[in-house]
Amino acid sequence: MTDLPASNPDIHRDYPIDDSVLAAFRRDGFVHLRDVLPAEVLADYGREITRLTIALNTQTLPLEERTTYDRAFLQVMNLWQQSPVVRDFVFGRTLARIAADLLEVQGVRLYHDQSLYKEPGGGITPAHADQYYWPLASDRTVTAWIPLQPVPRELGPLAFYAGSHRSVLGRDLPISDESEAAITAAMEAQAFPIVDEPFDLGDVSFHAGWLFHKAGPNVSRTPRSVMTIIYMDAAMRLAEPVNEPQRADRDRWCSGVETGAIIDTPGNPLLFDRAAA
Repeated sequence: MTDLPASNPDIHRDYPIDDSVLAAFRRDGFVHLRDVLPAEVLADYGREITRLTIALNTQTLPLEERTTYDRAFLQVMNLWQQSPVVRDFVFGRTLARIAADLLEVQGVRLYHDQSLYKEPGGGITPAHADQYYWPLASDRTVTAWIPLQPVPRELGPLAFYAGSHRSVLGRDLPISDESEAAITAAMEAQAFPIVDEPFDLGDVSFHAGWLFHKAGPNVSRTPRSVMTIIYMDAAMRLAEPVNEPQRADRDRWCSGVETGAIIDTPGNPLLFDRAAA
């Protein structure tokens, strides 16, 4: 149980995005923003998110027996449907409005949320682009990466290949050892610099769906607990899947939506609309 209020006003406060931040997102495909949410608020919500991640994850193998993907993190999706506390957090207007501002759209819907818990000794997160997995008709997608504690380099913060959202090399690769080798080589060949910085508690990054990114291993004795929220244009339409992961995502996150239709389902709620702001 939790003593958090039904809705904490600090997750709905304004965080203005100025022209320089918008220009950086257009150029680099990501932004790392400081002091987006109060540290004490993140710590409070983080306890519930971490508790659910540990309770609901289905991984039973020891680290040394897992695949590269499974060594990267424990993950649980759509925690907002498991807890009113997490629902409150995912429905926060601060992050949703930033997402709409960066995407330059009228409003944003939830694609899904996902907690990422990199255990002590957890391995790398191989280089990849998220939108490989998504049957979405445009690139108007962005993921908020929200650390629930400080993430120094030894815990494996998210790292971004700046400007790589403009590259098509590697877009056909799922997250794997192969993607790590091929995408890293492609990024280096195209001179996309990697930005690998620690995160303070309260920092949030936003990266475009086609931006290539990765994370180092957790070489500390401390778990790395992170919440992510994937936002999409409120007018996003379902595309015909082009691979098996996209077909699985269509069935799981966009159930009942016909190809070409707006993805408007109870599982994809509208999180921000300028007309209602």
